[in-house]
Amino acid sequence: MRLADAPGAQEEIRIDAPAAVVWKLVTDIGLPARLSTELQSTAWLDGATGAEPGARFEGFNRHPYAGEWRTVSHVVGLVPERLFSWAVTDPDGRYGGGEADPAHPIATWKFELEPDGPEGAATLLRQSVRMGPAPSGISVAIARMPDREEELVAMRLEEFKAGMRATLEGVKRLAEEGA
Repeated sequence: MRLADAPGAQEEIRIDAPAAVVWKLVTDIGLPARLSTELQSTAWLDGATGAEPGARFEGFNRHPYAGEWRTVSHVVGLVPERLFSWAVTDPDGRYGGGEADPAHPIATWKFELEPDGPEGAATLLRQSVRMGPAPSGISVAIARMPDREEELVAMRLEEFKAGMRATLEGVKRLAEEGA
């Protein structure tokens, strides 16, 4: 798979808690930083205090090969207790993709919630990511080693999947403890 194909990954988990409980966790932008090895911290921008259409938040990331960088994410999809998605941009131009534009993100992330079980007592939670179309850290690696593009993309997708599994398992644990 090549980066130009806009590759993606998805993980899902069943949580024994209603969507309302899970929703509060997945829209807490600070939670993934507590569960992730890459995302270090997040903060709402422009006076936003929670997930709402058009709200922005910054994230600070660290990776053993890519170093440290900042992103700004834009909430691009929001359906209470069903969908929370955000487009990640490169506000500092680190990857040379031009002006940070949520219509041209370095990645798009999404949580989807689906009521499950009798009377929605449980929730099927999916997290997914789609890479590109704007350049990102993987673009830099591919430029250095173009003959290894498919391998590099596959490795990055596996890193994303491992991070999503950790996040989903953390959400499950917290939701089930609080439900």
